[in-house]
Formats: sequence, C-alpha cells, structure tokens
Amino acid sequence: MTREVRESGGGWWCAGVRWPGEVPELGWSRGGRRRVSVLAYGAGLGFRAVGERHCVGARGNVCPLGAVVPGRSTGGRCAECARLDRAHSVAADTMADDPRTYRVYLAWFGPGLVKVGITGEERGAARLREQGAVAFSWLGRGPLMAARRTEEVLRAALGVPDRIPYARKRVERGRLPDTDERAAEVAELYARAAALEGRGWPESLERLPLEVVDQVGIFGLDRAPESESEPEPESEPEPLPASGPVRAVRELVDGGVVAGRLVAAAGPDLHLAVAGGGVVVLDTRLITGWDLAAESGSDVRVPLIDIGGGGVQGGLF
Repeated sequence: MTREVRESGGGWWCAGVRWPGEVPELGWSRGGRRRVSVLAYGAGLGFRAVGERHCVGARGNVCPLGAVVPGRSTGGRCAECARLDRAHSVAADTMADDPRTYRVYLAWFGPGLVKVGITGEERGAARLREQGAVAFSWLGRGPLMAARRTEEVLRAALGVPDRIPYARKRVERGRLPDTDERAAEVAELYARAAALEGRGWPESLERLPLEVVDQVGIFGLDRAPESESEPEPESEPEPLPASGPVRAVRELVDGGVVAGRLVAAAGPDLHLAVAGGGVVVLDTRLITGWDLAAESGSDVRVPLIDIGGGGVQGGLF
C-alpha cells in the first residue's frame, strides 16, 4: 500500500476494501474519479493520516457539506449522506420493481454464527467476501421480493438473523474449527431451510443445490504470519494459530501511523503483521474520508483495542 498511497496522493481518499474477485482491492476516489489498487499478501502496507476525516458522500456523489465525521464511525458519512445512501439500498425495500434476479445465501462466520441474506445474482460471491463470510452456500434464486420474503421466512422459522455485529465476526475468525466442521454446520442449516419449501417459501424462488464454498484460503486465514524481525521462510507456512489476532485499530487520528505487512484480509478487515511479532487488524471502513500519506516500515501509532475486549465499533455488516 505504500506505493499505492504515494501514487494516490494529491486529494485521493481511500474508499476501503473491495472484493470484485478472489483478490482484495483498495478503492480510491477524488471527486467523481475512481481507481483501485490490488492488494497482495506478504506485501508492505503503510500510511499516515493527515488532517481531519471528511464525509465520503453517498451513491458516488461528493458530500455537499464537506462535513467532518467522527474517527470511530464505520460508515464514514454525515447524517444526511447516510440517509441518502440507505434510501437507495436493497435493504431499504424501496426497489420492489427491480427486474434483476437475486440470490438467497446462508453465510457462516464461526460456530453458531450464521445469517441469511440476499444479493444480486450478477455480483456473484462478492457480497459474501465483503461481509467476511468464512463459508457459505446459495439457497435459492428469483425476483427481489421473493428473495426478500424467503429471507423473512427463514429468520422467523429458524431464528437465523439477517445481520451480525461485525465485532463478533472478528472474534470468531480467530478460533475457527476445521473445514469439515465448517461445512457441516452450513449443510445442517441448508437442510433446515430446504425443509420449509411449501410452508411460506415463495413459489417464484428456485431452490439451488447445496454447495458449500469455503473462503479461508481466499482470505489468507490459513497462513500463519511470521514475525517482522524474521526472514521469509523457505517452506510453506503453517496454519494460523487458534488464538489469532488480539488487537484492532480503534480509530485514526491526525498524524496516526499504521504500517506493517499484509498477511490476511476478510471482509473490510486487513490483518497486518507488525514489528515485534503479532498481528493488528485494521477495519478499512475506518480509513475512508482521510487524506493518507505514504509510510514505510512496520509501526502502529493509533489507538488500539483488544478484540473481544469490549468497546469495538459495533457496526452491522
């Protein structure tokens, strides 16, 4: 990211992590212009926040007020832009005549931590990667309102939520069971959901076969980060230890530095190996709206918080 920050200087703001494919990208914006930088595991990533954090606007438009927003906000928008952004989202149920095909999915984030959701079929699995779903399976496909109705039926009948606080996902990601156990829990939920056909399941929603997709490898969570003070190993790295990262960035501040080596990424989170060993998690939703200057090396000089220790931002994703 050091190179990307340098090349994106002169008023470019980071728009956070995107997952159009199986490789994460950082989005950048300057007025109405857009660009992306592809991220690579093992590469250096570093920046220094400059000045104040400003609203990122809504639906690709610049905030007309140029409003300053709090450093701990995961939305990065002022109240007015947040309202406009929400009003045009699928979740707001204001697009009943949307002609596109939607898919219903079952997402798994950790033992007992599952949710149901919908996404546009043309987006593929991008939505699942954006949310940091460790494993998932498609359940059905059809018109928007049929997909939305199925989502509601599953929530009511199975007690499955449509939203999970992101802090909980982060905690569970550090203590994942093996692949078979992850797949078994998704399959069990799929069987319970499929049994509801004929009992509130909309006829216009086509059920899709069970196919569990595991994204641990895509996220890099199966690769253990070596200490920054040690040379690169010649052999393949071992799986991540059960403990996982224990610290996360709470917020950026003027002059605050975040620099390390990217070892994993899941949803909006980047896992950075830092000096002295250990991994710090950076939620890239916290860096939107900041002017960023390039930094090299391995250092973190911003407020941190223990993962699972309380006080982590509770944004739903």
